[in-house]
Amino acid sequence: MGVFFGYIFLGLTLAAPIGPVNAAQLDKGIKSGFFHAWLVGLGAMLADVIYMVAVFLGVVQFLEIPIVKTFLWSFGFFVLVYTGIESIISAGKIVSNNRGSSDTSIKSFFSGFFISISNPLTILFWLGIYGSVLAKTSSEYDQVHLLAYSLAIIIGLLMWDIAMASVASSFRRFLSAKILAGISIFSGISLIGFGCYFGYQAVLILFF
Repeated sequence: MGVFFGYIFLGLTLAAPIGPVNAAQLDKGIKSGFFHAWLVGLGAMLADVIYMVAVFLGVVQFLEIPIVKTFLWSFGFFVLVYTGIESIISAGKIVSNNRGSSDTSIKSFFSGFFISISNPLTILFWLGIYGSVLAKTSSEYDQVHLLAYSLAIIIGLLMWDIAMASVASSFRRFLSAKILAGISIFSGISLIGFGCYFGYQAVLILFF
């Protein structure tokens, strides 16, 4: 049982590093509250699970083909830059005591999903981390334990999603509209910055 909780903690630590998804969650929580921020993380988690399954089935080699990587970097560039610009433009519309939202649940979910699924770093991340976990676990445990510990990692990811959504929506309740707008603009700039990095990587593959 202790090993199972260890893998839950692993899932938490894997989700914790600040990246595009956490920036998007922070922005969505400020503007639309807990539920929409949670959906962004849930969408990203679905992408994580897809990559975990890809690693589990050994199909990651396909994702390493240069043309596929170029497409993913380029797609990630457009998704992140668009999301970042949208975040900055709508920052001035934040009203801290208004808990309503013009965003649909589907839009929130798929924004997180596309940000994560289009990130080639996510592929490399899961290939390196989950791949090594699979190698170690499969040498010591049977298939049932392998699936159980994979589930524990997913539980850890879900716990971080809930924590991030709670923090982001708390900002919405306790900070002034001007500060919230500033945080939203910062989140948007962060997303654009990540997007530009993705675009740079696509150019490197195409022309160098």
